[in-house]
Amino acid sequence: EVQLVESGGGLVQAGGSLRLSCAASGFTFDYYTIGWFRQAPGKEREGVSCTSLSDGTTTYAYSVKGRFTASSDNAKNTVYLQMNSLKPEDTAVYYCAAVRAYYSRSYYLGAPNTMDAWGQGTLVTVSS
Repeated sequence: EVQLVESGGGLVQAGGSLRLSCAASGFTFDYYTIGWFRQAPGKEREGVSCTSLSDGTTTYAYSVKGRFTASSDNAKNTVYLQMNSLKPEDTAVYYCAAVRAYYSRSYYLGAPNTMDAWGQGTLVTVSS
């Protein structure tokens, strides 16, 4: 059974940084894509980044490109999201999600409903 557990959310001032972690278990890392998604109050869930765990390549949403960096430590079965230059509009519940990688990262980034497993989410609040 695929299990994902996020941690690292919190309250930060605009311009600050946070690092989220997603501890994964129950699947073979190399065959999967891991995505970070977020959902702000009253808005639909949107893709932030998707990483191919076979080689660590990541595709980012335009809104976070240059500010957020996803990385993976396959030895620890953990994926990270380093968030810098945070803005109030980044406030949301952040989720990591996993899917067996049959399609492109861009495909999964735009289609959260295609992900197979989700973590419980971690709240990120950016104050102005």
